[in-house]
Amino acid sequence: MQILDSEKESRIWPLFRLGFRVFFLGGALFACLAMLLWLLTLSGITVLPGVSNPIWWHAHEMLFGFTLAIVAGFVLTAMQNWTGIAGVRGWPLALVSGLWLLPRLLMPLRGELNPLVIILDLLWLPLVAGMLARPVLQVKQWRNLFFVPLFILFTLLNGLSYYAAFSGNWLLAERVFVTTALALSGLIAVMGGRVIPFFTARATGTDKPEPLMWLEKISLGALWLGVLGWLLLPRNSALNGLLAFVLLVAAVAHFTRLARWNSKLTLNIPLLWVLHLGYLFVPLGLLALAAALFNWGISVSLASHWLTAGAMGIVILGMIARVSLGHSGRPLDIDRPVVLAFVLLILAALLRSLLPLLAPGMTNMAYHVSALAWTSAFGVFSWVYWPILTRPRIDGRPG
Repeated sequence: MQILDSEKESRIWPLFRLGFRVFFLGGALFACLAMLLWLLTLSGITVLPGVSNPIWWHAHEMLFGFTLAIVAGFVLTAMQNWTGIAGVRGWPLALVSGLWLLPRLLMPLRGELNPLVIILDLLWLPLVAGMLARPVLQVKQWRNLFFVPLFILFTLLNGLSYYAAFSGNWLLAERVFVTTALALSGLIAVMGGRVIPFFTARATGTDKPEPLMWLEKISLGALWLGVLGWLLLPRNSALNGLLAFVLLVAAVAHFTRLARWNSKLTLNIPLLWVLHLGYLFVPLGLLALAAALFNWGISVSLASHWLTAGAMGIVILGMIARVSLGHSGRPLDIDRPVVLAFVLLILAALLRSLLPLLAPGMTNMAYHVSALAWTSAFGVFSWVYWPILTRPRIDGRPG
């Protein structure tokens, strides 16, 4: 699209022609591997010999390893469309993806306290931020500069998570991980507001609902205020109540936001209903976290999985399935195996977040079956989309 030298493009391995290719495939494969290792760990099998705190490893890798890899791939690709400047490709993309991959491979063997692991893992996110900043500054498209400080925030949270691991402070680690989950939910809310109504209107031949500015400000503002509050506010009953109220306001606003997006029109279009269902987990997760702050029978860990296993997992799978087709020149059609992957992931989210709440005696089973369903869902995606992501576009265009 932006590359004029087709001969130069043809010399680049297709996997490194745009960010979505390497990060979507790498992230999906890592989602399978990391969850499989976690499932084996839950079963009492030693598969993380270097890791001193497997719970820390699981939370960290699903957020900073898996989720942010997908985010990086999406934004590095979308920035090309937004700015009209060719996206990162070739050896720079291979470099940043390699910096992402090395800590993922080394951590199970060397552990989360290994200096090399920490240094490598703290390098790749700022590098992505720099790659995003260049085209935005070049065309002065200030709206999309938002992603640069966001990646810096994720870098700081990543560093703070390693500090918590080094100091053995699990309460700090949990605070950082939930803050990260909320911030990623905020990113889903920002991007979801841009694309979900647009995709729905285009696929159903209906008018895109115009955003209500007051609703946008309340829904996004309250959510980002919740991010800051969760990270910075001391834990006491009065401030917990205040933070819970902010999260409740955000939840109601996001329910209202989603209700305006014509979800009922998507029932026969899997690439749409998966995004609508995934987004539904955002306000559900905010409600669950508010209930945890009020001590209403749900733990913070369980509440946070409405956002992680639910909103992030489902929206991510729906988005990477759609974006991979569109950016490889293919029609937006999926076969039954991918629909099955959607169903498996929704099942995984419900088992992990809802079943322990309804039947505490089945919690251990919920963990195992949910992990197996998650692994299967991303395994199916990796199998179906491997040729799509590792081969050139079918229409002969660059990307």
